[in-house]
Amino acid sequence: MNLKLQVWKQSNGSTPGQMVEYQVKDIMPDMSFLEMLDVVNEDLIKEGKEPIAFDSDCREGICGTCSLVINGIPHGHRERTTVCQLHMRHFRDGETVTVEPWRARPFTPIKDLVVNRSAFDRIIQAGGFISVSTGQAQDANAIPVPKVDAETAMDAAACIGCGACVASCKNASAMLFVAAKVSHLGSLPQGKWEKDRRVWNMVKAMDAEGFGNCTNTGSCESVCPKGITLNFIARMNRDYAMAIFKAQSGEGFE
Repeated sequence: MNLKLQVWKQSNGSTPGQMVEYQVKDIMPDMSFLEMLDVVNEDLIKEGKEPIAFDSDCREGICGTCSLVINGIPHGHRERTTVCQLHMRHFRDGETVTVEPWRARPFTPIKDLVVNRSAFDRIIQAGGFISVSTGQAQDANAIPVPKVDAETAMDAAACIGCGACVASCKNASAMLFVAAKVSHLGSLPQGKWEKDRRVWNMVKAMDAEGFGNCTNTGSCESVCPKGITLNFIARMNRDYAMAIFKAQSGEGFE
């Protein structure tokens, strides 16, 4: 199959970028989108031209680094699919495909389709962990966890931190990402001890990074490759309200 690619090219964050057209020929339908880009880059290198810079790692839908906006949709038009899982058979022969990076102020451009998402790392560093002693693995596993709580934690833990929620939101909100991380740990007995401090610190870090506010448009949920729902944002808002109440009442955090 043949395609026309319109790819965003930008040397670095301090220079303007532009869309550059590439003609792609003889692509196998069973290739993934990233494999297609690999072929394009191999041809560019053979011609002595600069390849397209893009991120990838596991290519199994786990790491979350394949951050591309394809035809205006983060990760492309297939539901619950990362770019590395998106196959070329889902495109039409001769189609024009636009490829752009995540666009949000906290995600600063590095080169072409690569952006700096270390803002997510700093949010995790602010509270996305459990510091209390839970003993050895067998001791931790001996703590009874109700099935509904275990399933909630697992659903939230499915978040791979790709940033599609931010890229799709008109406000560049990171609420779905933060809510997933807060809910994952806060649902488990080991994480409840620091629940108030965690949500307080992570929301504070999110705001400091410059992410926008949530206005409940649901665009984040619609593009999440792991199906994280808005229910987790509601849960985080309740936890954050309780943390504010405790802080203002002088009760302090757990």
